[in-house]
Amino acid sequence: MALQTAQIFEYDVEVAATDIDDMGHVNNAVYLNWVQKAVLDHWHCIVPEEASAALLWVALKHKIRYRHPAFLADHVAVTVVLKKLLGALAFYTTMINRGDEVLAEVESCLCCLDAVTCKPVRLAR
Repeated sequence: MALQTAQIFEYDVEVAATDIDDMGHVNNAVYLNWVQKAVLDHWHCIVPEEASAALLWVALKHKIRYRHPAFLADHVAVTVVLKKLLGALAFYTTMINRGDEVLAEVESCLCCLDAVTCKPVRLAR
């Protein structure tokens, strides 16, 4: 992990054979897996373990702009930025880069749920 703050979380990925689709590049669904991992890892870094265990996240919306494909053995950086908290909602921007090249930009809205009731939970700042 190259960077971690209260607002930013980054991790590195080596593209594996299982990430590749029939067109020879990383499948679109894999990008969403990377985003989900970044958001959850970020969350686990900024809250106490007991709070993290008591809450779940569900994606409400992802808006993805694919710019360039990633290929087998590429090294990519996934950087997620927490833009805003509003009630039970968290708004994130995720950049997926290979070096200086932007492969994808993702805007996400996630909802925080109580792990027992599965009802939305307002987030404390």
